[in-house]
Amino acid sequence: MTRPLTPPPRKDPQKRSIRPTLPPEARSRAAMGLTAAAAEGRFALQHCAECGAVQYPPRDACHRCLSVRLDWKDTSPMGELLAETTVRTSTNLYFRERAPWRTGSVRLDAGPVVICHVHGDVPPRARVRMINRLDRAGQGVLMAMPEQPTPDMRDDPQLRAMTSDPHLRRILIADGRSPDAPAIAAALHKAGATTIFVGEAESWRPNPHRRALMDVPGVSILPLDVTDTDSVRELAAEIGGKVDILINNARFLRPGGVMTRGDTGFARDEIEVNYLGLMRLAQAFGPAMSGRTADGVNSAVAWVNILSVHALMPMPEFGAFAASQAAALSLSLTLRAEFRDSGLRVMNLFTGPTDDDWHQTLPPPKVAPRSIATDLVRGLRDGLEDVWCGDVAADLIQRFRDNAKILEREMTMGGRS
Repeated sequence: MTRPLTPPPRKDPQKRSIRPTLPPEARSRAAMGLTAAAAEGRFALQHCAECGAVQYPPRDACHRCLSVRLDWKDTSPMGELLAETTVRTSTNLYFRERAPWRTGSVRLDAGPVVICHVHGDVPPRARVRMINRLDRAGQGVLMAMPEQPTPDMRDDPQLRAMTSDPHLRRILIADGRSPDAPAIAAALHKAGATTIFVGEAESWRPNPHRRALMDVPGVSILPLDVTDTDSVRELAAEIGGKVDILINNARFLRPGGVMTRGDTGFARDEIEVNYLGLMRLAQAFGPAMSGRTADGVNSAVAWVNILSVHALMPMPEFGAFAASQAAALSLSLTLRAEFRDSGLRVMNLFTGPTDDDWHQTLPPPKVAPRSIATDLVRGLRDGLEDVWCGDVAADLIQRFRDNAKILEREMTMGGRS
């Protein structure tokens, strides 16, 4: 059985620090479908549209009928472990520094036999449940899990290497004035985070959420204003080497599009917080986090941005805000590329309209802070890159993928329902 993790001892400065390394990352274009599914935590395989064959590994043509009409579809994750071995040395530096590493072969109920990582709690010849996860190179890999949950299974070293589980990690929440901050802090504490730093701008002003934040064990409120470069750099100098997960929940929101606003004042504020605030945080905290992705139990693992799903397709009533969110999304994707060499994961959590004063004119459903917190922790535990929070976000991304031009017409011609 997996041994539960314990808080790490104080780091010995005389011992060698493990430098960030990546597992092998070469993949074919066909195999990118596996990575795309893993980014959302889905177990999907290629299905032939001609003969119905399910195949693995991914190919450009069906292994049975040679058709090129191959669709990635969610597939039953159940199977049986056929054989397994434990690798205790490797020519690859990533695995050599993390040995022993368990691998094996599994016959899926859907048909194919797959080579995969094997969780430490899976006994020989057992029934297993497959999961598809991103490794630290950002590529999809398969792992065999116990059919039924086991105690402390999330602490398995191999599984933890592929996720961003907040257990025993130190986390920074950028904006303690955001309505979602108390719920996020409470969810992270419940998930086992040891320290939760919370940024607070203009601490001289009353913060209606301060009492709720201070009621969460492990919370430490520190000055942080994402619109002030000096403020961001000062906090990074103080705690930058301790942050394992950074959650950027800072947001400035006002209703209005282009023509309904009389000037560009609010638009400047939206860009200042939603776009430039992200850039300031990344420039100040990113280098230290990138250098600590191999730092043991509480290594740096994830950068989280909470964005509106209308970054993908604007809602005219909040069009200027959506433009700032689109800019933030583009910057986040750039950040993901720049962090990739270190293995630091960037997770974007997309929400629909949130349950706050500025969205009161919109009909339900609204996303509550507790829902954001729940989906955030789930995304970290599963090592995801994209999380769709709430019914509106889930519906919009599906329609966006089906036909973006039709969705544009629906959003701008009264067909949003």
